[in-house]
Amino acid sequence: MTVEERIEQSKTQIFKAVFPNTTNHYDTLFGGTAMQLMDEVAFITATRFSRQRMVTVSSDRIDFKKPIPAGTLVELIGKVTYLGNTSLKVRVDIFVEQMYSDHREKAVSGEFTFVAIDQEKKPIKILK
Repeated sequence: MTVEERIEQSKTQIFKAVFPNTTNHYDTLFGGTAMQLMDEVAFITATRFSRQRMVTVSSDRIDFKKPIPAGTLVELIGKVTYLGNTSLKVRVDIFVEQMYSDHREKAVSGEFTFVAIDQEKKPIKILK
């Protein structure tokens, strides 16, 4: 399988409903909750790509472009954007959708860097 095919097969999409227990005092999705969901999707994407133990080592610039109101749906999409020897980067975009209309727009985006590790938690090659 080529790297491009692995990237396509590991693309991860998850939908969530924005309920009141995940919102802040402005009735929009709490930023920390958005980041947690993004890291989870990035982890799943990295693991599906590598099929190895992966750990988050950094997050790069997370842009909150639009507020995400309670009572909407969000789709998180993770895709590998960079592959090194022991590390890779995953871009995660969050799209917000109205529940009862076709309106959809990108609300948040960011990149996460992961490293593949062995049993002793030492970095190892992603592709053998």
